Amino acid sequence: MYTVSVRRPFIAQHFLTVPDPGPEGKLHSHQFTAVVEFEGESLNEYGYLVDIDALNDAMDTVIDQYADTTLNNQPAFEGLNPSVEHFSRIFCETLVDIAEPTVPDRVRVRLWEDDEAYASYEQPLEQ
Repeated sequence: MYTVSVRRPFIAQHFLTVPDPGPEGKLHSHQFTAVVEFEGESLNEYGYLVDIDALNDAMDTVIDQYADTTLNNQPAFEGLNPSVEHFSRIFCETLVDIAEPTVPDRVRVRLWEDDEAYASYEQPLEQ
């Protein structure tokens, strides 16, 4: 099994919308670190699982959409509590739509919220 991973930090803001959120219910920032990992059994004709430059470009696009913004105001979070769990799924689905990988079998996004905790989301990829 081959694995290619790219990691990138960025800052975004949010406030939780659950009952009794405590201090997390007030607008605050987090240093997020997105770790994207593609896995697959085979490589393309050039010996790549994914093109790292193309993956970096896709990461830039997703991060530019969310960095220095309030997640609660983003359309993808409409009606959702902007938890790191929801964010990891949204980040993953958006990245896959942009990158359109054709060789890997799976993708996983691990989204660190500061250095204390992360949530991850993974999905199989259609060939």
